[in-house]
Amino acid sequence: MSPRKYEQRTRAATAEETRQRVLEAMYERLRAAPAAAVSVDQVARDAGVARSTIYLVFESRAGLFDALAVYVFERSGFRAISDAVHDPDAREHLRGSFRAGSKAYAAERDVLRALYSGAHLDPEAFAGAVQRLEDGRLGGMRYLAKRLQEQGCLRAEVTQREAVDQLFVLTSFDAFDLLHTSRGLSVAKTASTLSDLAERALCVVTAGRTVPR
Repeated sequence: MSPRKYEQRTRAATAEETRQRVLEAMYERLRAAPAAAVSVDQVARDAGVARSTIYLVFESRAGLFDALAVYVFERSGFRAISDAVHDPDAREHLRGSFRAGSKAYAAERDVLRALYSGAHLDPEAFAGAVQRLEDGRLGGMRYLAKRLQEQGCLRAEVTQREAVDQLFVLTSFDAFDLLHTSRGLSVAKTASTLSDLAERALCVVTAGRTVPR
């Protein structure tokens, strides 16, 4: 390897290490005090880097929060939701989505609470990060509603668009948090409660199967 290529690789590795250190510092600060305001100066001090370094790596304060959303997504296990998509039964897809989503929300509850609350309190910094998460979830609900309709699972009076809207509400972090945190339900009970609500609202009763009560 030429000295130039070695230097380039070393520089890239150092930049990635710095990026991860900043994200970890920001994550820990939000987890420890989800209600507290977060400043770039605080994150820089926690990460042991200069404030200018954060802007060099993430370009802006909003870019930092957007990168954090991706970081939390990777940590939480949201990718496990994709396993539910592969189930040939659309109803099992629905149930699996609620189970995986609830586990992911619970794994990063405090940080996610900070992100979602921050979208209202400090939209300039947080809104883009939250929008990234919500856009992905909306796409997933559109696909699920389409599968439910294609397999004849939707009730006659429920349109695919209405199914998307209701699924979007029931799979939200706020819906999870109201039951899990405010009502004290376990993660499994929260998932089954929300899943049952979705099935009762959207799905037909078929021979040999009943809508959960």
